Amino acid sequence: MSDLYQGLTTAGLMLRALARWGDKVAFSGYGGSFTYAQSLELVGRYQAVMQGAGMRRGQRIALLNANRADALLAGFAAQALGLCITALHPLGAYEDQQFILEDGEIDFLLVDTENYLERGAQLAAATERLKQVFTLGPAEYGLDLRAGAEAVGAVSPVLLAQPNDDAMLGYTGGTTGKSKGAMRRHHSYVAMINAVMADFEWPEDIVYLAVAPISHVGGTKIPPTLLRGGRVHMQHGFDPDAVLDAMGAERISAVLMVPTMVNILLDHPKLDDADLSSLELLMYGAAPMSPTRLLEGLERIGPVFCQLYGQTEGYPLTVLRRADHNKDDPDLFAACGNPCTSVHVALLDDDSQPVGKGEVGEICAQAPQVMDNYWNRPEQTAETLAHGWLHTGDMAWADDRGYLYIVDRKKDMIISGGFNIFPREVEDVITTDPAVAMAAVIGVPDDRWGEAVKAVVVPRPNTQIDSDALIQSLIQRVRDAKGAVQAPKSVDIVDAIPLTPLGKPDKKALRETYWAGRDRRVG
Repeated sequence: MSDLYQGLTTAGLMLRALARWGDKVAFSGYGGSFTYAQSLELVGRYQAVMQGAGMRRGQRIALLNANRADALLAGFAAQALGLCITALHPLGAYEDQQFILEDGEIDFLLVDTENYLERGAQLAAATERLKQVFTLGPAEYGLDLRAGAEAVGAVSPVLLAQPNDDAMLGYTGGTTGKSKGAMRRHHSYVAMINAVMADFEWPEDIVYLAVAPISHVGGTKIPPTLLRGGRVHMQHGFDPDAVLDAMGAERISAVLMVPTMVNILLDHPKLDDADLSSLELLMYGAAPMSPTRLLEGLERIGPVFCQLYGQTEGYPLTVLRRADHNKDDPDLFAACGNPCTSVHVALLDDDSQPVGKGEVGEICAQAPQVMDNYWNRPEQTAETLAHGWLHTGDMAWADDRGYLYIVDRKKDMIISGGFNIFPREVEDVITTDPAVAMAAVIGVPDDRWGEAVKAVVVPRPNTQIDSDALIQSLIQRVRDAKGAVQAPKSVDIVDAIPLTPLGKPDKKALRETYWAGRDRRVG
């Protein structure tokens, strides 16, 4: 690297954005309204309190908060001081959050006490390694960062972070095992921001509705919004009524949702009367979306859909743009997109060799936004980054234009009677039935076949169904579309499918229901 370019830091980009846009409103909604200038000043105040409490470059801080600007700005403040930040999922279990504090060797904890007072107390009491707990508001434990910031007076923010410092330690969802910490230094995080800005079709006037947790993928859209002088409207949790009201009242132009959220909106009686006239970009990702429901979304919400694909270890990797969502040519609805500008994608076999044209292989990627490593897990790092590629664990095939079609997670593949069956292909057929709201397909133990295909199905709300008739219809639908091998041997009609905190169907939990006391093949 040239001596003339030593790299940027994430914190430096954010301080630049806050300084640039002055009296424009940067944040609104839950947690209060802040202009860019007010946000910049608050960062400086927070830093003064943090430094007074002994915070130093190279340390680590975890944040437990709802979608609110003051917590986000506290993260900016710490990162600019040279700390590595880790977001705790607000819907995560106590055991998982406690594990992250210990595994990530966290020095400081910030708690949004308005929402997580009791959980913060539990974590603070159980984690001896913490040097200090900060609270946003009064509590019987910790140092009130908000009160300290009010008392300290105006302070200019500082940038102590260096380009090669650890910037973000993000923990994986843990759906296939113990959660792992994916480490990004600033170069990787900046590359992620640049990719999101370059490859996503942002409106000219960005008013971004932060309704998905900003601790995870919902938060990755905030830096691009701020760099372009937009406004982030914070939504406290996902309430479909509140989301639809905010769309019109706040003139929302961009939003990110997981497919579960989109499906809930499509089933909501207020959707057709809601004012969505300002919405230009509805990004969806984190889990597959049924092509049938996607077509319904295009007809009822509009041509605003954009699919994002990536993972904690590397994001974004591909994008399926608005023009690709053509309801008159729905073949691409099953694709996860075309590689982002900065990403090199290959479909590789188990020996890391390219598969033949049209064949299924593992999506492997090379890109500057790929993680640096798994924190303290050299063997898993070597496996995931083998041969210079990020091995995503997602199996896909590519068409002649380079669009990727994910058939499923490598570890979700069902082997039944010696045949490989990819659950997503079966799910996509099942959800074409107008009576089905959601489906999850898993392998269950079978003495004859080893594993048998089982579909777990949630009917659409307020739909009168004959369960036996629906079950037989769905089995026949898959048999007609995919053949007898992939047709479910059984179908369960349920009220709900378990979801991870990120809103994905939790197939690990679903499988445990059927595999209790039996060993399941892994990989």
